[in-house]
Parts: sequence; structure tokens; C-alpha cells
Amino acid sequence: MDFRVFVEPQQGATYGDQLALAQAAESLGYSAFFRSDHYLAMSGDGLPGPTDSWVTLGGIARETSTIRLGTMVTSATFRHPGVLAISVAQVDEMSGGRVELGLGAGWFEAEHQAYAIPFPPLGERFDRLGEQLDILTGMWGTPVGETYDFFGTHYQVSESPALPKPAQSPTPPIIIGGGGPKRTPALTAKYAAEFNMPFASLDDLTAQYERVAAAVADAGRAKDSLTYSAAFVLCAGRDEQDVSRRADAIGREVDELRENSPLAGTAGEIVDRLGSFIDGGVQRVYLQTLDMSDLDHLEFFASEVVRQLV
Repeated sequence: MDFRVFVEPQQGATYGDQLALAQAAESLGYSAFFRSDHYLAMSGDGLPGPTDSWVTLGGIARETSTIRLGTMVTSATFRHPGVLAISVAQVDEMSGGRVELGLGAGWFEAEHQAYAIPFPPLGERFDRLGEQLDILTGMWGTPVGETYDFFGTHYQVSESPALPKPAQSPTPPIIIGGGGPKRTPALTAKYAAEFNMPFASLDDLTAQYERVAAAVADAGRAKDSLTYSAAFVLCAGRDEQDVSRRADAIGREVDELRENSPLAGTAGEIVDRLGSFIDGGVQRVYLQTLDMSDLDHLEFFASEVVRQLV
């Protein structure tokens, strides 16, 4: 099992808050630090305001040395594909080849309205996502000295030098996720190194894993060429009082968290509940860490849970 830290800075976090958590995660042996790519808080005032994911990851890349860095997930609506290709390649170089790109179609309409970002209908957003994946992988995979062209419905590229190249060849790992029954598995099979199912029940997770596995097989890919991951809210403690304190800190009820996340409860409880998800095919877990000031939370989980599962 592989464990990664995943934060939601749009809820209210400075660059310094994120850096401190990333450095703590690195020192504790977590394999990656991921952040959401959002510009608007889903609740609360979001103070002091959003931070751009790729600007932030570029900074963190220069102040860490081993931990992998990525987005869960960047919205295809936020950036033109050529600009995104440049940003990701640059941060990959800045990190020495530690970047991973989670990319999705986008879903949160309010943040688009709040920051003047066009929000087309769902079908068009998926079309744009597919074209962006084509362009990103095409640009990164074009040999130096050659040019890249692409003529799609929504994006056209003509005689691009397709520079810069990422440090990882041919591309940084791409992560695709979600519960879409058709287009999501197909895009995963074509482009992704990892499939992520966030905040899902065991039944929903295993059903989607099966759809993705079938798409991977249909694409002629090896079964083990894709990593299957999941994301869950973290609320762990040494005893019930500890768990309740951490639930209160993120404005959640303990019973609700236990019902919806196998990462809620005491260490022994979490190990037992994660076992079913591991049996269901989960190879990597993202710990959604909502209280970014509680660095002891990550230390407790690493020492009391991770050590029993890796």
C-alpha cells in the first residue's frame, strides 16, 4: 500500500501552510503531496483566498527533495492546453521529475462564475478534456527539433515547437478519476497511469474499477499497467476523544465520517476497514487532510496505521 497526503487549500490556506504540510509529509515517509485545483471555497470564507495550484507546486518543488507532487485534479476548463503543458513541464523540471498530473473535466460551476472562467455543458467539457489529453501527451512526446500539430473541434495547434519537455519521459504520470461509466474508463485506458475513485463506497468503487479494468483490457494494455487509487477524508485518533476532537476541527460528525470514510476512527479500526478496500483493488490511498494545522495527525497515521499496512 502507498499513502499520499491530499489537501484542499481553497478552503483557506496560505502557501506557507501548504509548504509546512508537504515538508512534514516528506519527513514522515508519505510518497506524495497533492492539492486540489480550485479557486473558490465550498464552505466558509476561504480566507485568505485561493492559491494557484501550479504556482504553489513550483514553490514546493524547490523546498522539498523526494516527495512527489501533483493535483487532484486540475480542471481542463482552467487553462489552455499549451499553457498547461508548459506549466507542468516546468514544475516537473523544477522538482527533478517528481510531478504527476491529475486532470478532469471540471464540475464546480460557481468558481467559474466567480473568476470569469467559461463553463460549457458537461459533454463539451469532456470533449475538451479528451483534446487536452491529446495535446499534452502529443506535445511532450514530440521529439526535440520537430513540430506538433493538432486540429480538433475545440483546440487547434499549428507548428508548435512543443517545448519545454518535462523531466520525466515521455510524460509525467497522468491521473484520471471519477465515476463516469463510459468516457472516464475510456480516457483512463488511453492516457492514464493511475485511476482514482474519490470518496466512494466499497460497492461503487469496485464497480467502477471493473469498468476501468475492462477498458484497459479492450485497449490492449497490460493489467498491471494502471495503478488503482482512492481518496478518503482523514479523521484518525488514539481514542474516541481524539477522533471527536479532530472531527470537530473540520466541522464534521464522527458518525457521518465513520459511515463515509474508512480513514475515520482509531488506528485498529482504520486498519480493519481499509482491509476491505485493499481486497477490492485499492493500491494507493490519498488522505484528504482538511485541518492543515494539525501536523500531529499525519504523524499519528504514519506511525500507527501505515506501519501496519506497508
